[in-house]
Amino acid sequence: MPSFTLHDLEQRVRARAQQGSADASYTRKLLDGGVEHCARKLGEEAIETVLAAVAEDRERLIAEAADLIYHLLVVLAARGIALADVEAALAARMRQSGLAEKASRGRDRRRSPADLRRIKPRPGQARGA
Repeated sequence: MPSFTLHDLEQRVRARAQQGSADASYTRKLLDGGVEHCARKLGEEAIETVLAAVAEDRERLIAEAADLIYHLLVVLAARGIALADVEAALAARMRQSGLAEKASRGRDRRRSPADLRRIKPRPGQARGA
């Protein structure tokens, strides 16, 4: 099996983001819709992944997980966040037990769907697509 990493996929997402036309790239089309559009698509893929985990076969779950990871990388690109930044956050969490790390984050970081609807985009960000 050829070697392929999430960093390879991240590079491809970033390269496609530089293409001029949404007609040439699905990634460019997503990014042209703005962060909210990309995030909504990520949410859809997350739901599809959850459903596949519960009710579908192994191959379907793998396919949905691949879609989810791709769309996560698109959202990160839309926000200017590198995969290395996420890896650094994960590495920092590995310094303590999972239960202690989760408790340290507290309840204030959780948001309800109603909270998410009230989030206003930053200046220059498109709202919806």
